Amino acid sequence: MFKKYNTSNYYLPVLLITAILIFFVNLDVIYINIMEARNFITAREILDKNNWLLTTLNDLPRYQKPPLPTWLTALSASLFGLDSLTALRLPAAISSLFLMLFFYKLLPKTGISKKQSFLSSLILISSFYIIFAGRNGQWDIFTHAFMMLSIYYLWNFFNNQKSPYRNALLAALFFGFSFMSKGPVSLYALLLPFLVSYGIVYKFKDLKLKWKPLIIFLVIAAIVSSWWYLYVRMADPEAFIKITTKETANWSSYNIRPFYYYWSFVTQSGIWTIPSFVALLYPYLKNKVSNKKAYTFSLLWTLIAVFLLSVIPEKKSRYLLPVLIPMAFNTGFYIEYLFKNFRNLPLKEKAVVHLNHGLIAIIGVAFPIGAYLLLDIQDHVFSYIFSSVLLFGIGVAIFIFLKKNEYPKVFYLTVGFIVAIIVAAFPLSNTFLKNPDFNNIASLNSFAKKENIIVYEYDSFTPELIWEYGKPIPVLTKDSLQMPEEKKFGLLFYERDSVEIKQLQKDYNFMAKQRFDINYVHPSKSGYKDRLIRQFYVLEKKD
Repeated sequence: MFKKYNTSNYYLPVLLITAILIFFVNLDVIYINIMEARNFITAREILDKNNWLLTTLNDLPRYQKPPLPTWLTALSASLFGLDSLTALRLPAAISSLFLMLFFYKLLPKTGISKKQSFLSSLILISSFYIIFAGRNGQWDIFTHAFMMLSIYYLWNFFNNQKSPYRNALLAALFFGFSFMSKGPVSLYALLLPFLVSYGIVYKFKDLKLKWKPLIIFLVIAAIVSSWWYLYVRMADPEAFIKITTKETANWSSYNIRPFYYYWSFVTQSGIWTIPSFVALLYPYLKNKVSNKKAYTFSLLWTLIAVFLLSVIPEKKSRYLLPVLIPMAFNTGFYIEYLFKNFRNLPLKEKAVVHLNHGLIAIIGVAFPIGAYLLLDIQDHVFSYIFSSVLLFGIGVAIFIFLKKNEYPKVFYLTVGFIVAIIVAAFPLSNTFLKNPDFNNIASLNSFAKKENIIVYEYDSFTPELIWEYGKPIPVLTKDSLQMPEEKKFGLLFYERDSVEIKQLQKDYNFMAKQRFDINYVHPSKSGYKDRLIRQFYVLEKKD
């Protein structure tokens, strides 16, 4: 007699392989953005000065964000080198892996099947903004990944009579790590909606019997979360108060958006936009799901998170990242329904599925022609052929299996579409990076050492420039301009500041001039930025 084939044994290995392909491959392809530059500069200055507690940015205090992700990035850079973009982004990718792993481990505890947990986890790691955050040296993925671990152990604490102290301690530690990654962001946007939804759906039972470990959780969480803030407050009180006052004011005066700004939140899931929207339609789906209680919980967790984010005046698209976590859970209910019933669905319900996956298939089929016409593939022939074969093949296969009503294959091919883009098509992004005027400011560092001069920046601060230069650049503030004491020095100007340059000619001789442009994209492209251009002068005081 044949042994029954248990596919669930392969869920975790498949998830791990898929996550590695999505988050770890071609990590160094995309150039550094402004947020990454800030974080990487701080990590570099930690290593250069061996100062791990009083973090700096361009030699100035940087206490806006707690330092745990910076420490992890600095550690990775110390092992693999500061010149390695992969090394700098590696901790974020690892955080994404842990986010997926504990998300997958948590979902079956709500009563859904391992298969549905597997499907939801695939949705999570193939959602647009999860991919972006997990491949990017920003700190959002760290705080939410650590909070996901805390939520996992809190669930065990609420529902398991065994090891309450162990679960409380681990939940507290990871809560603290989340706080040490980006302050209370994930507490507010991920944990609080979870707790409210859990209380509504599952109730907090027997907590009176667990008051001692609960107290331990609160105390340990508070200590791990606050010790660095307390240290900085005592070690550098003036800078700490100034920075925290400004940061607090930003919540109500910076990037202000209307309450409904986040209502298009489903689009942040990328390829799952339409399924995620359908999964939010409670009247439609409530009697079709396998576990109505768990579905109600995931829906509330998602919607409460969006509501709480909406009441905060300051809004940015990336703040929606925590919403994608419960939304992937919620979308899994609709996907599971399609797995079981797609073949027998009426045409109007199938039309929604055909629209979503049909658009993806069209992109895949059209990719070879579109890439050939729009991209300069001369130096990327292999990547072009490899990605074209993969994406065209996936697109055709999606059309075939949609016609055959074999939705599970359509779903897996859609995930494969994302993997193919990252593994095969990402190198083609370099075809956009052809700026004929590119002149990296990194060469200026060598020039300054050779000439034994200090380089200053005039009335501006651009993190990407500081990162490329390789060391801090002092800033001369326009409003309280105090020129350097050195007889000879270097000065970087925005091109628009020509008037200020002329005013200096009465006191200084201009010994040299050079233009630096660190825009990787062509000047005709939308990503080209004037703030990444500088005119450099060597000035010498007149006798």
